[in-house]
Amino acid sequence: MSRSKRVKSPAELSSASSIVIEAVSPSVDAGRYPAKRTAGRPCEVEATAFRDGHSVLRAVALSRAPGKTAWRETPMELVNPGLDLWRGAFPLDEPGRHLYAVEAWTDRYASWLADLKKRVEGGQPDVRSEALEGISILREALSRARGADKTVEAAVRALDAARSPAEALAAASVGGAPEVMRGLDSRTDAARTPKFEVVADRPLARFGAWYEFFPRSQTSDPRRSGTFRDAEARLPDIARMGFDVVYLPPIHPVGRTARKGRNNSLECGPDDPGSPWAIGNEHGGHTAVEPSLGALEDFDRFVSAARKLSLEVALDFAVQCSPDHPWVKEHPEWFLHRPDGTIKYAENPPKKYQDIYPLDFSTAAREGLWREMLQVMRFWIGHGVKIFRVDNPHTKPLAFWRWLITEVQSRDPEVVFLAEAFTRPPVMHALAKAGFTQSYTYFTWRNTKRELTEYLQELADGPGRDYFRPNFFANTPDILSPILQTGGPPAFRMRLILAATLSPSYGVYSGFELCENAALPGREEYLDSEKYQIKPRDWDKPGNIKGLVAAVNRIRRENPALQELSNVRFLPADNENILFFSKSAPDRSNVLLVAVNLDPLRPQACTVTVPPDALGRPGWREFRVKDLLDGQVYRWGERNYVRLDPAVRPAHILRVEDA
Repeated sequence: MSRSKRVKSPAELSSASSIVIEAVSPSVDAGRYPAKRTAGRPCEVEATAFRDGHSVLRAVALSRAPGKTAWRETPMELVNPGLDLWRGAFPLDEPGRHLYAVEAWTDRYASWLADLKKRVEGGQPDVRSEALEGISILREALSRARGADKTVEAAVRALDAARSPAEALAAASVGGAPEVMRGLDSRTDAARTPKFEVVADRPLARFGAWYEFFPRSQTSDPRRSGTFRDAEARLPDIARMGFDVVYLPPIHPVGRTARKGRNNSLECGPDDPGSPWAIGNEHGGHTAVEPSLGALEDFDRFVSAARKLSLEVALDFAVQCSPDHPWVKEHPEWFLHRPDGTIKYAENPPKKYQDIYPLDFSTAAREGLWREMLQVMRFWIGHGVKIFRVDNPHTKPLAFWRWLITEVQSRDPEVVFLAEAFTRPPVMHALAKAGFTQSYTYFTWRNTKRELTEYLQELADGPGRDYFRPNFFANTPDILSPILQTGGPPAFRMRLILAATLSPSYGVYSGFELCENAALPGREEYLDSEKYQIKPRDWDKPGNIKGLVAAVNRIRRENPALQELSNVRFLPADNENILFFSKSAPDRSNVLLVAVNLDPLRPQACTVTVPPDALGRPGWREFRVKDLLDGQVYRWGERNYVRLDPAVRPAHILRVEDA
């Protein structure tokens, strides 16, 4: 027999606040997960707040910084009375997990004053009774004030002495009494929302350019591994191109059992170094370095050298092992086993990874495994690493990531996690909710104007805007997209500009600046992949686009409009092969207009339209734009002719100089 839920009595219901607060933002799944923002910037808060009748409400945002117990209070403003929409902001002074809530209450004095004003303006001849009510509210506030309040006392005297409705109305505001009374309100009917969480990340989590390279390929001899010292010598070149982050694939000892040869072959030659994602051998596991790269001290020196060049080092966090990893013998219970007792190697049908054992994060012994992963991360944090690119996080439990990231950031809130999750959208978003700072995206496969427009609008304005931060990698060691295979250097220039101007965070894998595009036949994979062999290069090879990379990264740093995602606005261009969009700083002090030819094989031309409000002005007049790629200056109006030859000029990045 089922029991019906007890209905509250009228007395119980009437004792609750009459104020309703709803549609609080930022909020992810009604507060189940934290929103993401940037430390050093205020966090804007919106909410709908109202009550029955015509009383005047006040609202504040209450916030609590990480590790603090006291709540700070910042006022909210009624920005849309018709929709009861309130807006405010609270500071995010430091990285970490901040709490906030919204509180609203009836301002008794302001409500009384609004009613008095209506009566006086309506011609009511006698408001003495109303004046006595106001005096009562003022005296009640005085009883709560710490010491005498001269403004409130003056208002009491003035109201008591008023002899006409006009005098009473003037007396009610004497000396700024309404403003003083706001601070003395009893808030007897205050309503407060549950607590919401906001993760404030450091600025690099929102804006940065990433460069991925293999230290072992920083050599002139394909039979000899490059070292950390060789990789250190490469850093000035990367810094000159304007990157912020150097990301290294796994640097740990490479397994020997079932080691892969060139192009993922099962036949391994004596000089084949194996895949660095097959982690672990007799020299150690996840807290050791591959001896051919050098010693741990050499890695520390590499990190220090990068820091001096304003570069941060990101490490790959691949939670998997080679069959030779020490954990295989020490903790066999951490691995997946076949019925015959042997350990399963990794598979992603039809691909097989005989050189890799996946870990079982749902094992009965998972507490020890999870804590070991935490210790691995803290080990590398102790060696100066504050950024981790996580390999295939979607193949591990969401509960593990939420636990691990929370544990890491509770001690080191500046740590950034990038999810390499080329998987289904709901899974990618779930990983972001679990705590990942950034994520790889589908940008790699978005090529047409429609595809790019729809995808950017989804990222900028969709439900993930409060928690999902994209990182537009143009290529990876695993992915050489068809357009890069067939479009030649113009495709590399075009994709660079798209990634770097559409997304605040983007990245390239080394060789991109050399326009490397040799692929396995019929595959989106590199021929002679660096994952399985040492690959020396001439970094100043003729035809490289290093100068363009440096120019684009400089433009990004000098123009705040390119450091945001949500400000992208797509504008009309009457050619499907030309993408035209604007990006603006919030105060319109920096406005950029970007036109990109999406066809790497042919020149394209069109007329682009610039609506007046894209420049933040009501009407039209000519304005000047400067192309930040080549310095040319143009006079533009509402409609403008654009011609882009991919072999010469793949794009315009135009800064509005006078609007």
